[in-house]
Amino acid sequence: MPQKILLVEDEPDLVVTLADRLQTEGYLVEAVGDGQQGLDLATSRAFDLVILDVMLPGKNGIDVCRDLRRLGISVPVLMLTARSQPVDKVLALKIGADDYVTKPFDMMELLARIEAPLRRAQVTSTGKTLHEFGPVVVNLRAAEVRRGGRLVPLLAREFELLRYFVEHPGMALSREELLRNVWGYEASLSTRTLDVHVARLRQKLEPDPKNPQFILTLPGIGYKFSG
Repeated sequence: MPQKILLVEDEPDLVVTLADRLQTEGYLVEAVGDGQQGLDLATSRAFDLVILDVMLPGKNGIDVCRDLRRLGISVPVLMLTARSQPVDKVLALKIGADDYVTKPFDMMELLARIEAPLRRAQVTSTGKTLHEFGPVVVNLRAAEVRRGGRLVPLLAREFELLRYFVEHPGMALSREELLRNVWGYEASLSTRTLDVHVARLRQKLEPDPKNPQFILTLPGIGYKFSG
C-alpha cells in the first residue's frame, strides 16, 4: 500500500513542487495550507508522516506538533522552517518533532529524511518481537511499550531508539552509531539530539530517571542498554 503523507505548508509553489515530487516517488499526498486544518486532518485521518511548516496561518507548526503529541498521536513529524526563523532543532525535538529541515533544502536530502522514519515505522515480522526488562515489555511487532501493564506513549523516534537499545543489549553504543542507525542517514546532528531522546525515554521507563538502571551513560562514548 502506498504510504500517505500530510503536507501542511502555505507556500503554493513549494506545495506544488513537493507534492509532485512525492507523488512521483509513489507516496499519496494530501496538502493543506492552514495549521488548524492540518491538526484537524492529522487527528481524524491516518497518515504515515506529517510534513509541517513552522510558520502557518491559523495555528503555527510548533503548536500543531505540540497538540498532536498531547493528544497521543505518534505519527512521525518532519518540520520545515526558514533559516531566518528563530526555531532551533532542540526546540523542535522537545515539542515532539522527529526531524527538522531548514529551507531552502536539497530535494534529495529531504527525500532521505522522509524515507528514514517511514522505513523505521515498518514493523518486520522476523526475529524476536518481545523484550522485557524490569516492569517494561516492548512489543516490536505491535510497536507497543507497556510498563507495569500500562501502555506507555512513545514518539516514533523514541520507539526506534528504544528498539535499537533492546536489540543491542550490553553493547557500548557510540553517539555516532546511534545517530546513524536510528536517525537513518549520515548527518551532522548535535549529540544533544540524541541526549534529548534518551532523557525522554528515561523519564517514561526508568524507576528513577536521575539514576537509570537500564539506559546507562558511558562517559566519552555514548550509551549502553543493560535490560
